[in-house]
Amino acid sequence: MFGRLMPKEGKFFDLFNEHAELIVEGGRQLVAMMTALNSGNGDIETFAAAIDKAESSADKITHETISQLHKTFITPLDRDEIHQLITRMDDILDIGQDIAQTISLYDIQRATPEAITLSGIMLSCCERVKTAVNLLHSMDNAQAILAICREISHFESEADHVMRGAMSKLFRDEPDVRQLIKLKAIYELLETITDRCEDVANVIEGIVLENS
Repeated sequence: MFGRLMPKEGKFFDLFNEHAELIVEGGRQLVAMMTALNSGNGDIETFAAAIDKAESSADKITHETISQLHKTFITPLDRDEIHQLITRMDDILDIGQDIAQTISLYDIQRATPEAITLSGIMLSCCERVKTAVNLLHSMDNAQAILAICREISHFESEADHVMRGAMSKLFRDEPDVRQLIKLKAIYELLETITDRCEDVANVIEGIVLENS
């Protein structure tokens, strides 16, 4: 009787999908922010505000997911898997917000080609996180999901390679120590987003292997 009175399932997959959409939106705004630094088109603070809005909305979804987790008697995935997935997803936008704030606070005036490249890889990772999450509702999609997780891992490795080259060039060629410190921080944060995307991919891979 008690079990029949408790909420079942919950809208976990809908919440995952909404969060993933915000991850991509934040990634797109970061790429636009980087491009605007060089082109002079657009107010940097406008992009930062858009990223803040996405991060705030994603936080609400994270809290709602965890709240549903406590209220729901029967969940579509293991409770720990749900908690890990939504919190790892939330980490991605947290780092994105850190990047936007760093650009603003450090008064960064230009984006290097390496920063632009890293931001593009970052967005590719975010887009694939969204695609994998969108497929997670059905284990019939298991092979497609695992393939996407491998793509995310590939992009993370590519970001590592780009960042190492960017750091080498930065320490070799940048005469202004303050600019060096600023750009180093941006490179590291952009690469960290790809790390967090890989963390999400690892959680998703575990879910698929356990449930398919």
